[in-house]
Amino acid sequence: MSERRLTQLLPVLALGFAGQIGQVVLLRECLMVFHGNELSLGIILGAWTVWVGIGSRIAGRVREQTDEALAMSVIAAAVLVVFPATIVAIRALRSFFPVQPGAYLSVVDMLIAATLVTAPVGLLLGAQFVMLARAWRRRDRAADTAAADKTYVAEALGNVMGGLLFALLLVHLFGSFHAVVGVGLVMAVAGLLSSQARRRPILWAALIVGIVSLPALPLLDSWGYQLQWRTLTPRHELVSVRHSRYGAVSVLRREEQYSFFQSGNLLFSLAGLEASDPALEEQDAVVSAHLAMAQHPGPRRVLLVGGGMRGLLREVVRYPVDRVDYMELDPVVTSTAVEYAGEQTRRALERENVVLTHGDGRLLLRQTDERYDLVFVDAPDPSTAVLNRYYTVEFFHEVADRLAEDGVLVITAGSTADARGIEIANRNATIFHTLRRVFAHVLVVGERNLHFFATNSPGTISEEAAVLIARYHRSGVATPGFSPRQFDILLEPGPLRRINWILRHHGRSDDAHLSAPDTGPLFAPAVAEQELGEPALPSVYERYFINSDFRPIGYVHTLAYWNQLTRAAHADALRAVLRTRPWWIVPPVAIALLLALLVPLLRPASPQATVGRYPLLFAVFTTGLSTMSLQVALLFGFQSVYGFVYEMVGLIVAGFMAGLALGAWCVHRYVRDRANPRLLMGVQLTIAICAALIALALPATAGVESAAIRFAFFLLVTFAAGFLNGVDFPIAVALCLKTGGRAERATGTVYGLELFGACTGSLIAGIVVAPVLGIVAACLLAAIANGTAFLVLLIGRMVHAVREV
Repeated sequence: MSERRLTQLLPVLALGFAGQIGQVVLLRECLMVFHGNELSLGIILGAWTVWVGIGSRIAGRVREQTDEALAMSVIAAAVLVVFPATIVAIRALRSFFPVQPGAYLSVVDMLIAATLVTAPVGLLLGAQFVMLARAWRRRDRAADTAAADKTYVAEALGNVMGGLLFALLLVHLFGSFHAVVGVGLVMAVAGLLSSQARRRPILWAALIVGIVSLPALPLLDSWGYQLQWRTLTPRHELVSVRHSRYGAVSVLRREEQYSFFQSGNLLFSLAGLEASDPALEEQDAVVSAHLAMAQHPGPRRVLLVGGGMRGLLREVVRYPVDRVDYMELDPVVTSTAVEYAGEQTRRALERENVVLTHGDGRLLLRQTDERYDLVFVDAPDPSTAVLNRYYTVEFFHEVADRLAEDGVLVITAGSTADARGIEIANRNATIFHTLRRVFAHVLVVGERNLHFFATNSPGTISEEAAVLIARYHRSGVATPGFSPRQFDILLEPGPLRRINWILRHHGRSDDAHLSAPDTGPLFAPAVAEQELGEPALPSVYERYFINSDFRPIGYVHTLAYWNQLTRAAHADALRAVLRTRPWWIVPPVAIALLLALLVPLLRPASPQATVGRYPLLFAVFTTGLSTMSLQVALLFGFQSVYGFVYEMVGLIVAGFMAGLALGAWCVHRYVRDRANPRLLMGVQLTIAICAALIALALPATAGVESAAIRFAFFLLVTFAAGFLNGVDFPIAVALCLKTGGRAERATGTVYGLELFGACTGSLIAGIVVAPVLGIVAACLLAAIANGTAFLVLLIGRMVHAVREV
């Protein structure tokens, strides 16, 4: 490769490299502040893309006389400063909103926050893209958009390099500040190798500042985490932060209590070694363990998914069990918690009949051949799509397959007395109805904490305190801090029958998710009688009350509950999301097609144009919308299948960018007449067909046993979506140039509008469609969008032909 071509290529590769790593780092940092809430994925990606698009649009309108070498040097130097400042701003975000300690930021808060913190970086990177395209065109001494195509391909290759390097290396070795300062240094070095001598002082200064700052970055990182947790839990002291593939694990202390968080979510709390009475701190675990063990006549084989470190394991092994399989997702969480756990928990882990396994509980459940008498799932409430995986109909089927004939599933969730409130009633009724899809008998016990017991064996679970007391005594267990008389309190007939009646009846009408639950009769019948009368009740409204991997409605209800509890002023935003109906897509499609007829009549295309401006820009917009909708759907789908996206997001996006680079390169290399509207029509139709096929294949692929095949499918589909997006860009830019204007203006217009479409698709798919209507619906949204774009182009071509005649 010639030196001249290398100096053209290096800054573009560096831009893609920096943009990809920076995007993933900021995404992960925001997820920490947003408590791992996947609704924020669409918001963050949308905010990022819209600012990059605005930056490119502004740069596309900058005068031709602008010295792009100076502009690119200033931008590269600014990135080195702005990236670390953005991380500090993200960690301090909560201090700018009137939220109580521990409360979740609402969707409105997240939208405002993400829009503000991504603005500086997004504007700089978007402007840099257009400046690099202009510089490449001038060096080639060309007037067409070929330089934009080359820039687009090279930037995508830089994205691939950044995504792969981050996923395979950086995520394991470096913190956020080291990553973003490192990519800033890469941009500065690339600029030094390509800039004219008189522009180098700016970059040299940035390079020196970046290198000098490296030793101070660990201190900045520590201070940033202290700042973040001081705004979240001001009464707690941050003890340590450890990084794992599943998210940062933070340990906080308040007096004698230690709390463990991952990605901003509370996992559990326990008393430290210095506590005067450790049992008091884990009293909830003590009650939960004995209530669960007594719901089976004689459990011998127990599976515990989570919860062991907070005291459940210690209590379970008091019983005469033959084997306890204890599954914990993250070994970093376990190794960290062991340092603070009491002696009894440590001894429980060392018992011969306890088998500790790390990994995704669902994957491990699929792989085992064991049959369990009791499966106890102790996961936090389904406030994220990852946690929601343990409350879905697919997971309940997986558990049922591993239960013995009289086996019992136990799962817990936070609540309020009598499930008061629309949001908490929706969430609890969703768990209940989803369990009933799999198990013949479901019993709900508790008020502040609900315990759901499910089995297919009649007579195994019981609502009678006397039955549980007898089983407890037969087990020969003696437990400090627990009396069998507590069963009388937990199973008091009035409250128990009432909560079961409310959850059984709620969710059986079209508007149940928008209405408070029926309070029911003053004296509800026994649970067994309620079961007998259930077939006469109306059917459950599945869309809002059956929770599944590919329609995680339980997680939306949980977020709505937390919003109502802590940010009631913004609760209407999620209520509006829950009103979403599939037919809402019809009016936008109709308006788009109507404008395809009217706009050419009101604003005829220029003589040299081969397609009208409205059809062209609409196709560009929908391509961004649909490819981002697919990307969000695939991220949600990947998380539903694998249970984490924290580590792999860089690899997934790298697959998309690799396809994008190849698609754009193929058009640049092999297509001579890129300004051909028929090519653009073909691309739109192909994207629509592929999106529809993905919608059909995605649920089926999730059921494939081989993890390697599932992973290959996600990478292949992501690559294909990127490839089609890449094919679209050079064709659209060439057609836009035909409508009039300069090459940079055409590049900025297409690049910016495509990113604006991506922002729209990210927000709609990530906040509304995927969580409420389902991940498959997000794929169908992409199919409908590009199918509409094909029709708009077709109508535009027909009107254009008629006018020419």
